[in-house]
This record gives sequence, structure tokens and C-alpha cells, in this order.
Amino acid sequence: MAAVSRCQADGEHVPTELIASVPGTLQIAEGNLVSKESGDLRNVPGLYNPHQMAAWKSTVEAFHCKASFNFAQLYTIGRAAYREVDDEKDFEFRSPSAIPWKDGARTPTVMTTADIKETIKNFVGAAKNAMEAGFDGVEIHGANGYLIDTFIQDISNQRDDEYGGCIENRSRFAYEIIKADAHAIGVNRVGLHLIKKADKLGIAYIHLIESRITGWDNIPENGRLDFAYSIFRGPILVSGGYTTENIAVMFGRCFTSNPDLVFKIEQNLKFTPFNVEDFIYSQTPKGYTDYIFSDEYLGSLNTTQVASQYAQAGSMQTSVSLATAFKSVSMYFQEFGWYRHIS
Repeated sequence: MAAVSRCQADGEHVPTELIASVPGTLQIAEGNLVSKESGDLRNVPGLYNPHQMAAWKSTVEAFHCKASFNFAQLYTIGRAAYREVDDEKDFEFRSPSAIPWKDGARTPTVMTTADIKETIKNFVGAAKNAMEAGFDGVEIHGANGYLIDTFIQDISNQRDDEYGGCIENRSRFAYEIIKADAHAIGVNRVGLHLIKKADKLGIAYIHLIESRITGWDNIPENGRLDFAYSIFRGPILVSGGYTTENIAVMFGRCFTSNPDLVFKIEQNLKFTPFNVEDFIYSQTPKGYTDYIFSDEYLGSLNTTQVASQYAQAGSMQTSVSLATAFKSVSMYFQEFGWYRHIS
């Protein structure tokens, strides 16, 4: 399951029990704030204090009981933070340059070199917390207009120091985060949501999203990821707008509405549409864990298995689909240190 923000943490960024019910065999947990100063988005989880770690620990244990692997996505928001939320908590908008993300938005404070180094330390701290909470690794979020992405993009980074100018300099912040996290928790436990230079570090994977998806919306395809396949020699996870007509590598939002997603892919069945407005910020099972299994899937099970599936209502996990999905993941990822044999 791709990292998809579902905003099911509480007001203090502590994940709730609902998160443990989401299916998937290799799961990338949605973006976690790496520090209290990361900026704020309502009801997104964090990995910077003991309460968050304890909540994630019970959630990850539930994932592992389903034979799933789990990476925690880490990020800091930067100029994309919600102004009204940051005003409430007296947070400072920070970015590589004093450029607002849109007309009328607050102009962010330019980060100093000391700010950059402190942010890198926060990523390391969050990575260590993720491992202590039981995650199998971390994914560094370098996309979607958040802080790392604003360093990489020349439209938002107009610095004239070692973190600005040429693409090598603009990528330096991301590279230093990856390198520091890899040193702290192991290179094969770090993945990245973007970047060429990461190939030299030998990290576990990079995670890319097709141009068909932007936040809440589906948009026309206007770009391809072909360039990445010849640049990065390790595993590449790809997500964004896939259907049963082509090969799906990672799914995000469709997993919320299809507890039997793998079965539907195998049988070429139509997906149940998801409704973001039902589950985002809801803090309830509605539109999040209350979708039913398809008649075709239930018809493939015996009576005992059907009863078991309904007994697990809310867990959105199936023994048949799990076995199929786990086989593909375990074969692909068995060379890495976080692989575990599960019979």
C-alpha cells in the first residue's frame, strides 16, 4: 500500500486504532512529522514523542500479525503548512527561500544553515523512533511541495549557498537526510520518494508517483517516469492512477475501499470507488474501514472462511488475498535485511 494521507491521527498527531485496520503487504505508512516544529497539518501522525511511538508500536504489531512489512514515511511540511493551524500553535513557516507557495499565502522565513542541520537531526531522530516502534524501515518524503521538494525545485529554491543553484546543490538537503538516516538505522532500511543521487548510497528503494495524481484529484497524464528506470538501479515503487488494464506496483486510495483488492486484480473485477471526503479527518470507520468484500470474493471461500472474514470486519484483511500479495513482495524484497521468512 502506497503512503496515502488519511488524517486519522488525533489532535496531538498520535495515530489512532483505525490506522491498524488498513490492508496491504508492503505498507508505507502515511507521512509522519519528524518534529513539533515541522509545521502542522490537522490529524496527520508524527514520530517525535513517546505517545506517538507507543501508538505506532501497537499499530505496527497489528500489521506484522498479518505478515505485512511496514515503512514509515517521514516529512516536514515547510511553506505548505496550513496557515490557520500554524497560527494557532505559533509555528514559523520555513522554506529554502522567501517565496510563498501561492499568491496571498504567507511568505516563509528563509532557513539558515543551522536550521537545515537541525532539520536533518530531526529526520534522524524520527527514523530511530520508527525503528523503536517496530517499523521495518523509513521512507523520506521528497515530493508534493513539502520542505524537501521545495529545496529540489528551482522555482521555490533561489538560494546562492551550497543548498541552492545547480541541481546537485538543490538536492544536497535530501541527500544529507538520506545519508544521515542510512547511517543511523541501516542503508537497507531507508527508502526515498524521489532523487537520482540516492542510487550511490544503495538505499532500499525509491518511490515515485505518476503525474496522473495530485493530492485529492485525478488529472490528465502529461509526463512519464521512464527517465528514472535507467538512473536508479535498485527497486523502484511506482503508484498513481493504475487500473486493472496495466501493472500496478503500489496502491493507495483504492485500498481504503477494496478490502479484496488483490482478488479483484486477479479476477479483473471493477474496483469499488473510494470517497476521500468520507474518511479524511473523519476519525470514524465510515468510508474508511466499512467497505464490504465483493460477492465474487466471498463466493470463492468456504462457509468457515466467509464467517471468519465477517468476524474480522474492520480489519480489511483476507487470508487469500494476503497470501497472494505476500508471495510477490517476499520474492522481490528478500535480498534486503528487513526481509523475514513467514511460512
